[in-house]
Amino acid sequence: MDETRKYRIRPGHKVDWEAVDPDEKGSFSGKDDLFQATEELIGKIDVLQERLYAEHQRSLLIVLQALDTGGKDGTIRHVMRGVNPQGCQVTSFKVPNEEEKSHDFLWRVHRQVPPKGYIGIFNRSHYEDVTVTRVHKLIPAAEAERRCTAINDFERLLFENGTTILKFFLAISREEQRNRLQARLDDPEKRWKFSASDLAERKYWDRYPKAYGAAISATSTKHAPWYIIPANHKTYRNYLVAKIVLEALEEMNPQYPSGHEGIDYRNLKIPE
Repeated sequence: MDETRKYRIRPGHKVDWEAVDPDEKGSFSGKDDLFQATEELIGKIDVLQERLYAEHQRSLLIVLQALDTGGKDGTIRHVMRGVNPQGCQVTSFKVPNEEEKSHDFLWRVHRQVPPKGYIGIFNRSHYEDVTVTRVHKLIPAAEAERRCTAINDFERLLFENGTTILKFFLAISREEQRNRLQARLDDPEKRWKFSASDLAERKYWDRYPKAYGAAISATSTKHAPWYIIPANHKTYRNYLVAKIVLEALEEMNPQYPSGHEGIDYRNLKIPE
């Protein structure tokens, strides 16, 4: 727990964006040791996810936010690859469509909250509505603050109804983003990931720290904490996210149900 606590944003703490070192890679002696440690965590997550699914009383929501190329897809692919797909759902939030725009900004999000027994993963989320909207000046600061209050109320409602919430911002440097975008252009098998909008959005890089800093500071709570994860090094990113997810599941400590009421399992025999 002490290893991951440094990345957790305390309630009421004002985020100092420049104090986050996206290039951090821990004290491991090499990638092999880091990979092995991550594999052990993933194996334990798999066991606890099965118990969570069988118990069917609570759920876990993982929110992933990052700038373009920050590693949201890679984190999902690597950290969650051991879990049973039957008990895991991934939702990717794009620009709201016309139906979604006709409702409040949390309407489409609430519909995708994981049901009991499930791990739900948001690839982008309701936090786009208080960060991207501010960066592009689609809403004023006062509206962003109002929405943050609504988010806190929404997440408390989920928590009080049995959903554990973990929120991760995957922090990469501007230079690392440039390298990853260039890698997509240079590799014919990765060009499908590249979009002209990536370059357009990169022009707003300097506005994002303020927008995300304000949103994270306002919405990191005891029941729905934010973690800022150094993500220049993908293996360390995966390790940290896996460790935090495992710690949450261990604290939840889901249990297998004893069986169906009224059945005496001790004397029950399957007929030949």
